[in-house]
Amino acid sequence: MEHGFTTGLVLAAGRSSRLGQPKQLLEYRGRTLLDASLDVARASGFDQLIVALGGAGDDVREAVDLTDFDVVDNVHYTTGCSSSIIAALDSVDERSESLVLLLGDQPGVEASSVTALRDRCEAGVESIGVCRYENGRGHPFWFARSIFDALRGMHGDKAVWKVLESGRWPVADVEISGDVPLDVDTWDDYDALIGPSS
Repeated sequence: MEHGFTTGLVLAAGRSSRLGQPKQLLEYRGRTLLDASLDVARASGFDQLIVALGGAGDDVREAVDLTDFDVVDNVHYTTGCSSSIIAALDSVDERSESLVLLLGDQPGVEASSVTALRDRCEAGVESIGVCRYENGRGHPFWFARSIFDALRGMHGDKAVWKVLESGRWPVADVEISGDVPLDVDTWDDYDALIGPSS
């Protein structure tokens, strides 16, 4: 189907406190973890691309290909990922009808999942869309412009989930095959992502 003007936002401002080094720069398939996630966003057909940086922002700029992305610096990154969304909203194109949220440490998301999410949500009446994998809900998320102001009122690290589960807005659960793609918060997560070494 033909899509409306949509902004893709990649969250990559985390301080990686549990890893002890910037997870954005971990090696993944010959590049960095963040490069792989940005490639997913590039392949997803967005009209605007934004990446939110914070912790290790200077190092990320040096090591990661940020071509095609508007870069937002989140100076409040230590307060949780909601601060990155709030910081990015000021840079969302005024023509944008919706925002799709992706994680910079979740390279296993498929562009086809983003397309399925947009197909369902743009054809529906819901204000929020979420991927429903075989083992539960997960990113990417879709937000209609009508709730952008509500997103500005978020606080903390899991605030976007609280918005999703608040019952204040109708939510579309979009069926996606497979399990929720791994995101990297710990070394065990990273080991699971890259698999056994050869």
